[in-house]
Order: sequence, then structure tokens, then C-alpha cells
Amino acid sequence: MTKHNESFTHRNFAAVLQKYKYDLNLGDIVAGTIFSFELNGVLVDIGTPISAYLPIQEVSSNQELNNFNSLNINDTREFFLLDYNVESKQLILSIRRLEYIRAWKRIRQLLAEDSLLDVRIKGFNKGGMIVNLEGISGFVPNSHLNSFHQNTPSTNKFIKLKLLNVEEKSNNLILSHRRALIAQASSNLIVGNIIEGVINQITPYGLFIKSGNLKGLVHISEINVKQVEKITSKFKIGETIKAVIIHVDKKQGRLSLSMKHLK
Repeated sequence: MTKHNESFTHRNFAAVLQKYKYDLNLGDIVAGTIFSFELNGVLVDIGTPISAYLPIQEVSSNQELNNFNSLNINDTREFFLLDYNVESKQLILSIRRLEYIRAWKRIRQLLAEDSLLDVRIKGFNKGGMIVNLEGISGFVPNSHLNSFHQNTPSTNKFIKLKLLNVEEKSNNLILSHRRALIAQASSNLIVGNIIEGVINQITPYGLFIKSGNLKGLVHISEINVKQVEKITSKFKIGETIKAVIIHVDKKQGRLSLSMKHLK
């Protein structure tokens, strides 16, 4: 099977379809039946005089499944009409592109519903966690991971996440574990409630405390301490303190706390 002509334009493609009276357009989803396996692809009957061709690299968006194991002779299914090979006069099909389109459609729906998701963990890099949602690779920044980190033996396991930023055009999918934790505990996170937590970070702008799986910030303006230097002398890492919930940011998964409003 020879490679298709990369200079072949959409206008050329339309002309070919008109010449052979195919009622098809580039980007169409067509039904076809697999009838033959070739060395690097599959022949598919889609009702045209010349059989269409599915290259092996277009079988799946999942690299681990990019082989013929998921296909069988006489399988009838849908394909994405990807291109036209001028030399062989064959239409080029793709399952991978169809999976991609449908995955993003599903992700847009999940974003609209603000769903709590079970997402498979693929691995980690310095910036955070790499995950797989609907076959699309996504990323969870370290700042949105809370209790998870690179040393957690969790590859190929699942984690509760919520969508944070979705940009289909740039294939950018950002998710948050912190948002998911806030959502799961939302019934108990009521402004005015007092929570107890352990200080796990002291910064010039306040205290970060951990209460269960949740992390919250007590800003310096909410601590009754006017000088930054006094924070490190008055509080210690590992110390248990109480604070009042003053704001719950469900969109970013942030919990704002105050010690000034304790009764």
C-alpha cells in the first residue's frame, strides 16, 4: 500500500468523489464491513467500486491497541472517512479519528454536567499526574493532587477527578483531584462550620492545614498575627489547630479558613 499524496487537497478529493459519483465527503462517518487483512492495513467494503483501506496506525487512538487484535473478518462497524489515495484510488478510513471525535463529545458533556469522574492513572512527571479520560490523555497539576504524589504506587489504578480546563482545539485536558475531594465533602463544608486540621505548611502568607483528605488555607489576615515573623514562632508543622470555614471555592477546589472568627 503506497502512501497517499500529501498535496492532495479537499477540492481534489471532492472532484474525485464527483467523478466516481460517490455520495461521500471528507470527514463523513461511514458504515463498512472488513473483508481482508493486508500486511499494514485492512480492506473494508463501504459500498464503493474500489474497497476502502484502513491503515494499522488508524485502528485505535490507544497505542496499546493499535493492532489487528480488535478486528475480525465480516465485522461491520463505523469508520471516519479520512483521505483519498490518488495512486490506489482508495478511500482511506480511520477508527482512531472517530474515537477521538466521540471522546471529545463525551468530555464536553461531562464538563457541562460537572461530573465526578473515575479516571485511570497512566503515570507521573515532574509537574503532576498523567491520566486517561475517554481515551484522551489528561493532566493533573501537582497543585491539584492533594494527597497523591509521584511516589504513590498507583499507576493503572483509578482516581476521583473533576474537569478543570478543557480546550479541544489544543487537545488540552486539565483535571483536578482537589475539586473532586471538595465535591465529595461538600455536604460538610458549610461556611461557619469549625474544622480541625494539622498544619503541613507555613508560608509568609499563611498556614496550610490538612483535614482528612482536604487542604485549606488560613491567610495571615485571618490569624490574629500582624507580623510575618511571628507565624513561625507561634505555629509549628504537625500542630493541630481549629479554624472556621469562610469560603468554599468549588470551581478551583479551594478551602479558605479563619482563626479570627473562632468563638
